[in-house]
This record gives sequence, C-alpha cells and structure tokens, in this order.
Amino acid sequence: MKRIGILTSGGDAPGMNACIRAAVRTALANNLAVAGIRRGYTGLIAADAVPLDRAAIRNTIHLGGTILETSRNPDFYTKEGRLRAAAAIERMGLDGVVLIGGDGTFHGASLLAADADTAPLVGVPGSIDNDVYGTDYCIGFDTAANCAVEAIDRIRDTARSHERLFFLEVMGRTAGFLALESGIAGGAEELVIPEEEVSIARMSERIQNGFTIGKKSAIVVVAEAETPGISFQIAREVREHLDLDSRVVVLGHLQRGGPPTLRDRVLGSALGVAAVEALLEGRSGCMVGEVGGALMCTPLGETWQKKKPLNENLRRIFTILSE
Repeated sequence: MKRIGILTSGGDAPGMNACIRAAVRTALANNLAVAGIRRGYTGLIAADAVPLDRAAIRNTIHLGGTILETSRNPDFYTKEGRLRAAAAIERMGLDGVVLIGGDGTFHGASLLAADADTAPLVGVPGSIDNDVYGTDYCIGFDTAANCAVEAIDRIRDTARSHERLFFLEVMGRTAGFLALESGIAGGAEELVIPEEEVSIARMSERIQNGFTIGKKSAIVVVAEAETPGISFQIAREVREHLDLDSRVVVLGHLQRGGPPTLRDRVLGSALGVAAVEALLEGRSGCMVGEVGGALMCTPLGETWQKKKPLNENLRRIFTILSE
C-alpha cells in the first residue's frame, strides 16, 4: 500500500475535519501518500482529488463542516456511475479509500464493492443523526446535541417568563437519538420521536397536569422524523386540547455547523487513526466504530441494513425525570 484516498459524503458533521487530519497524519507516519477526494462521490466519479500533506490539514481540527466538501450524487445510485468511480480509483492509483459519512455513504460503498473489484474501502461514521449501526456514537452527534441543549436552555428562559409552552424541533431524520439525549440534558417535559407512537391527547393531559401543579412552562422536544417542520402540526393538534399559548422553534441546520466539541474531536481523531490502520492491516468492506469504549469493525452491509436501536435505559430515564 502506497497511496490512499479520503472523502466525506452525505451531510457534513462537526469533527469530520478532525478525522481527516488524523487519517492524513497516520498515513504519513506510515509512508503513505494521501489524496483528498473533493465533494464526496461526485469528486470520486470525476477523479477530482488534491494532495493532502501536513500543511493541508494544519489548523483544521477545530473547524466545523468538511475541508474536502461533500455532496449527494444521484449518478452513484446507478451501476454505470459506480463503475466510473471504480475506474477513477484505479486511475488515481489508490490502494485504499477512507469514506467518512453515514448509512447512505456506506450503502453506496457496499454497492461499489459489489459492482467492481476495487481498492479496499473502510468507512468512518460521521452523522449528527447518530443512526449508523455499528457504533455507539457518530462523529458530529455530540456537537449537534450540545447545540440543541443550549437552545433548550435559552428557550426555557423565555418560556418561564411568559408561562408558555414551546415545541423545539431537532434534526435526526428517522431516528430519535438527538431528541432523546438533548431532551434529558435540557430537562424537557415531553418527547416526540419516530420510534414511538405519540398520543396527542395523553401528551396534552400531562402538560396540563404540569401547569396545574405549579409549573410555569413546558418544553416538548420533537424529532423531525421524515417530515421536517412537523412541530407546527403537533402544536396545532395540542392547541385543540389545551388553552395554552405555545410557540414552535425549528433548529434545522443550525445543529450541523460550528466548532466540534471535545468529544467529537477525540472521536474523530480516534476513528481517523483506526481507519488507516484497518487499511494497513488488510481490512476492507468495513466501518470502524466505537462500541462500549472499544474500537470495532462492522461490515459495511450491516451499517445500513440493520436498524440501530435507541438506548432503552436512556428512554426509561427520560420517562422518570419528566414526571
């Protein structure tokens, strides 16, 4: 192995640059040349790469987003596009590729490996949604969760001052990880997540009981699920049961940007090192992740075919603390 490529694909996540930096430094320590593939699979198909050396990744560990940029490329959903990507890998002389992204990234990598006899592929989970099977936490989740908690803290001041009900919508796509952990940390009264069916009537009753016993405000954390903006609909439905003044705040892409937290910088660094070391050990078709504090390799197919479950103990804790 003499030369490897690194790309970031799908949604950006704070800590991706820490991962790129760690992967480059590990590769250089092992006398490997590194090509940074720009704009994810779009750049891979086009063989759009730049050399990555120490100067290129200097002073990047604290930056949000991704210095390699990212995209979602429809051509990669076709076999023709993937064969073009495989040809580009060979043309660039890559002996391995590190792919930083979420389950969509790894789904594409699995199809690429099935369609062509390509260089070894090793994934690194980067997603604020934290919905990738094979790792307890994805790069970017901690930063996004902290952003949500700060928003809850700020909104509670206004909610308390006006004796008001707030619905705060976080990202997370089809998973409730962001909503659950930020809801616990922010002391939310109610939680709406895609993993559980919600009863507007029961939720309204619990909110009303809280105000009856002396609460001055209430915050409902809502996971966006497959319908971003769903909080407005939920607020309208709750209003049919409660005579309370309410407001909706949708955090949206605010959760994606900004400097990564300590946790995301450390996780990104650890997984960047592990990904390059996996290539050096001859591994392919797997994703490096952290499970129970230990680094693990999971087959790429499992990362998107298997559903990552919510932590049931955390769900139980939220129920107890929100009473």
